[in-house]
Formats: sequence, structure tokens, C-alpha cells
Amino acid sequence: MSKERVLTGIRPTGFLHLGNYFGATRNFLQMQQAYDCYVFVADWHSLTTHPDTKELQNSVRRVVAENIACGLNPDEITLYVQSDVPEISELYLYLNMLAYKGELEKTTTFKEKVRQHPDNVNAGLLTYPVLQAADILIHRAGKVPVGKDQEQHLEMARNFAQRFNFRYGAGEEILPEPQAFNYSGGELIKILSLDGNGKMSKSENAMNTIYLCDEADLLRKKIMKAKTDQGPAEPNSPKPDYIENLFTLMKLVSSADTVAKFETDYNNSSTGNVVIRYGDMKKQLAEDMVNFLQPIREKTNELLNNPEALGKVMQAGKDKARASAAETIRMVREAVGVKYY
Repeated sequence: MSKERVLTGIRPTGFLHLGNYFGATRNFLQMQQAYDCYVFVADWHSLTTHPDTKELQNSVRRVVAENIACGLNPDEITLYVQSDVPEISELYLYLNMLAYKGELEKTTTFKEKVRQHPDNVNAGLLTYPVLQAADILIHRAGKVPVGKDQEQHLEMARNFAQRFNFRYGAGEEILPEPQAFNYSGGELIKILSLDGNGKMSKSENAMNTIYLCDEADLLRKKIMKAKTDQGPAEPNSPKPDYIENLFTLMKLVSSADTVAKFETDYNNSSTGNVVIRYGDMKKQLAEDMVNFLQPIREKTNELLNNPEALGKVMQAGKDKARASAAETIRMVREAVGVKYY
């Protein structure tokens, strides 16, 4: 029995951080066992808002290396770079003929990017959802893990598939309609910035974000600067978000006994009797975080320091991705009628 196909993409902008790992990568470590997984580095997408490509090669290689270091197995999944599969751009062209200016201008992400980059409102930014649809449809993926901010794009991908099938399919489903996939191997984990303001970011608030590549001393410095307060006013008080975040991080990387000890100290604390010592808690968290991330950082550096081996992995992913994409393009060309011999 063949496995269902799942696809996801990663933009090569910034460094992977703890939120990326526990929010997406860890799920893919489990999914790669049960599904036919396609994971790509979206370098074309990054050009819409990051046209300066001086660091692009390093960024792409690092994203590939970090994902392998986290546990993604290129022998079990198809891990590739978007621009290594030119068939995507051909499907993108056909789908653009089925996309309309009005609907593209109404997409939430386009309007947000226009506000953020008013001097760089390019055609690639406008047609971003069309390229995203081509990424998915080129492999005929049935499932796509998406967050709330991407649900609109996935709906558009379904619309483009419907329009293609209606216009060219003659009753046949050439391009399957992808469905949202909220896979979770456990409880959804929300990791905040260390200053308590919003989520961790790949490219902003670097000192308040824990990156997978952070060296030990830098990790300790960041965690020791994490926001705390004077302690709870009463026993068993609700935790403020920034304190809850420290406990969340500790639950991810520390032993159950360690977490229980600091939970008890917090719940027994009150004004004039503050049992919880945030300094001690952060020191413990820092050491546990160093131990947790060290194997990932070392494996990443090992891969980056062996560009020939990393290149072979990327070439193998390219070959697998292109074999899948070529079959779809063959069907698409036949349906459109641009196969002349």
C-alpha cells in the first residue's frame, strides 16, 4: 500500500530556532515514518522579499544541514531545493494563466508584504500564492501542513487545481486538490521570545531567540537575560506569559524532577516568602539547553564543513524531486495540448 504524500517548504531566511524545531521539524521526524514526505527549501520564494542573494547559497546549505542534523533522513524523504526543480516554474507559468489579478491582490499576505515593503511590490510578490500552488501540485501532494496564515494560500491552490482540471482535464483529475494537514505528534507547543514579546523569530530579536546553531556561551548569555520578575504575590498564582515560557522551555529539555522542583518552588512562593530563585532556574535551563542543542549544532557544522557530502545529499534530493515533477509535467503538457510530437 503506497503512502500518502505530504509536502512542506522552508524559506532560507534567517536561522532555524527552537520554535521551528518544536513547531514543525519535530512533527516531520515522526511523519517521515508514516508518509511519503517532500520537504523543500524555498529559495525562489525568498527572492520576493530578499532580492540580495549574497548569502543565499550559505543560507540554503545551512537550512538543509540543520534539518538533517535535527533528524530528517534524506534516504526516507525527498529533501530538495526549489530552484533545482525547473518543472515547478513551468507549472507556475500555466497556473498564472488561471490566476486573476483581483484575487491575488486580496490575499492577506500580499497586503501585509506591501505594507512592509512598499518600495518592492514586485510581480513575484503578487503571484506568490501561484508559485506556492505549483510547489504543491507539481508533486500531486494530497496533504500540506499549514498554519492559520497559510490556509488562504492552500485554498487558492485548490482553486487553481479545480480550474486546471475543468479547463484541461476533460473530466479527469490531472491535479489533485491538496488538503490542509494539521499533523501533531503531541500537544501544540508555543514558544515565546525570551523577552516575552511575541514568538521567536528567524531574523529578528536575535538575543531573544534560541537558534539551533547557538554556541554554548551565547545560549547561557541569552537565557540568563530572559525576562523574569520578583516572584508571585500569592501561592499557586497563575504564571505571567514570560514566566510560563521559561517553564515551557524547561519541560522541553530538562528532566521531570528538575521541572517539578521549580514548579513546587513557584507554587510555594509569595510576597515576603519567595522560594523560587529565577537565577538558579535559568542557570539550570541554560545547561540543559546547551546539552540538548549540542548534537544538532555539531552535526550541522560537520555537514557544512564537508560541502562535497552535503552536495551529494542535495543532488540525490534533486533527482528524486525531478523524477516526480517530470511525471506531473508530462501529464500537464498533454492536457494543455503543448505536446507536439
